[in-house]
Amino acid sequence: MTRELGWYASFSVAFGFVSIATGIFTTYGAVLATSGPRGIWAWPITVIGQLSIALVFGALAARIPISGYSYQWVSRIVGPVWGWIMGWISFAFLGVVLVAVDYTIASTILPELFQYVGTPQNAWAITALVVLLQAVLVALSTRTTHKVNNVAVTMQLVGMIALTVLLFVVGAATGKLDFGHLFDTGTVTADGYYALGGSTHAGPFALAFLLGAFTIVGFESAANLAEETREPARVIPKAMVQAVLSLGVLGFLFLVAVTAAAGRLSTLNESATPVATVITAVLGSVVGKVLLVLVVVSIFSCGLVITLSGTRLVYAMSRDERFPGWKLLRRVDRRTTTPLNASVFMMLVAQVILALFSGSTDALFQLFSAGTLLPALIYAGTVAMYIAKRKSLPPSQGFSLGRWEVPVLVIASVWLVYELLIFRDASFRAPWLYVLVLFAIGAVYFAGLLYRRGRHGLTMPDMADVDRALDDADPVVPRQHGALTAEGDVK
Repeated sequence: MTRELGWYASFSVAFGFVSIATGIFTTYGAVLATSGPRGIWAWPITVIGQLSIALVFGALAARIPISGYSYQWVSRIVGPVWGWIMGWISFAFLGVVLVAVDYTIASTILPELFQYVGTPQNAWAITALVVLLQAVLVALSTRTTHKVNNVAVTMQLVGMIALTVLLFVVGAATGKLDFGHLFDTGTVTADGYYALGGSTHAGPFALAFLLGAFTIVGFESAANLAEETREPARVIPKAMVQAVLSLGVLGFLFLVAVTAAAGRLSTLNESATPVATVITAVLGSVVGKVLLVLVVVSIFSCGLVITLSGTRLVYAMSRDERFPGWKLLRRVDRRTTTPLNASVFMMLVAQVILALFSGSTDALFQLFSAGTLLPALIYAGTVAMYIAKRKSLPPSQGFSLGRWEVPVLVIASVWLVYELLIFRDASFRAPWLYVLVLFAIGAVYFAGLLYRRGRHGLTMPDMADVDRALDDADPVVPRQHGALTAEGDVK
């Protein structure tokens, strides 16, 4: 694979994975039902929490700019066993979130766009086709994949800014804006609204955090393409932080505009696509249709980036001989210069997960819940590792938290503890079951790996070999060489 990605491509990967058009469109209705319109105020708090995590991830990406992000960082700083566990959780997350994102197109958007009745059967067939198309693009050309994603991200940026401005301007001119909605609980009772909840239930406001927690994830995918990015130690941290900031501000302004222009809240709760319903009521059916097309493009781009990120993680773990079928999955095709087999494998995994969830009438909620829980576990594990090992980390090659390190770690820790407490709610039993099943499968494979090789056989390979392989593929681009051992020492 060659180093051909610059800042905008790296930013587009982070922005495209997060995709506020995808996340808000998917989860806004759930927030109205569980938390009411007032729930949007959980968004800025979530942005601060996720930004602190992006800063920690940036500090790690600047120290170990290697494909595989948390898997690589934890393996080399803590040890290969914990690194493998983190890699397996990341793999489980990317598999389920890909299906969650693509399933949204088939289950909610296309039926609204073309006015047909959606069923689990046609949603399954359409999602399977979308997953296949994304895998083909990722397998055949990284450059084409990034061109498609760059165009989609640019469209999303321009489109979301234009929609937000139009909602404020037209809503104000027609008298449809009511900022009192921003503090209304809607059909949700105001009693105990801010309570964290009991042992098996989260309070209404606590559940509202899922809107931001599901949406503002995946910014770390830019770090998963480190070996294909020019000056990754400098470019990737900046791209991740800028993506979270821009998405956070734009997403909140859009939420305020949609909520203020919502009209009758009781009617809005009955809509399968409340965001499109509001925009159609304020700006007309033509603009509403344009929004749906924009969301389809955004979701396709999001799924494309997830497929790309999942492929690179599988390739990275297979290169270290730590993934089932690693002999096939670590190969880079000479014609496409992509990990072709890993791309096909990621597509097959998504198809299996889709088949498991597609028979459920509540599939979308289960999928997006699992897609929120798993990254929270990844972030918590990585931040905990950083806190425990921050005094012995390898030197930074392009980005450092400096004097802000302790405040950032405190904010990240408090936010992650609070987020994980939300998932004790009884409605998240299915996502926890998915996590446990994936853990069980991984544990069986990993036990076999330990039995065959022993703990010593899981030592990380010498990174100088990886650097040399990259130099052979792209000798023009100068690199900083440094082999990192499992203990995190720099040779």
